[in-house]
Amino acid sequence: MTKFTSPQFSSLLERLFQETTAISPDSSIFLSQLSEADRQRLMRSKTEYLALYSGLKHLPLAVSRETGLLLYMLARASKARSIVEFGTSFGVSTLHLAAALRDNGGGLLITTEFEPSKVARARANLEEADLIDLVEIREGDALQTLAQDMPDTIDLLLLDGAKALYPDILNLLESRLRPGALIIADNSGYSPEYLAKVRSAANGYLSLPQPEDVELSLRLF
Repeated sequence: MTKFTSPQFSSLLERLFQETTAISPDSSIFLSQLSEADRQRLMRSKTEYLALYSGLKHLPLAVSRETGLLLYMLARASKARSIVEFGTSFGVSTLHLAAALRDNGGGLLITTEFEPSKVARARANLEEADLIDLVEIREGDALQTLAQDMPDTIDLLLLDGAKALYPDILNLLESRLRPGALIIADNSGYSPEYLAKVRSAANGYLSLPQPEDVELSLRLF
């Protein structure tokens, strides 16, 4: 039996997905005070993302069940041992990737989240799943937390934080992505700059859009 299919782990994931479904973004007082134009502007802003995500600190902002399964399958199929995640939130995507590491025989997942309360929730979920030993949670702005003490090579990168920062995070880690590394970007449509980069083979990537606004890319060299 794998970690991912074990009853304990499956039960934890089911509970977290049910919690995510129960907490609708529409219930957020912060979001209710914003016009649709303001929401779209904030999602694309490179200067106001801290204010946006501070206002959303009570929301899980989790990947979907389908995206979570995709993450696990990609990490397993690529035999990933070194994974970096931008945007931990409550740790749902982190759990999928860490389970893949366990089932691959071990490794390290570095994940980063600037909201302290979410770091605490993610850590508790990883401890409950007995996966915390495979995960290093870095608290703070990813532009700083991922700028030092990184592995020499990265097998898989998940982008699921502030969408406007996707190009900056990719540029920050690009030299460490091994040929064949996978990059998964959730809600990628909010970052046209990122999509333009990864959809150009001249930039060293092959890329394919997936359902639910997920972009799957391959580092060529």
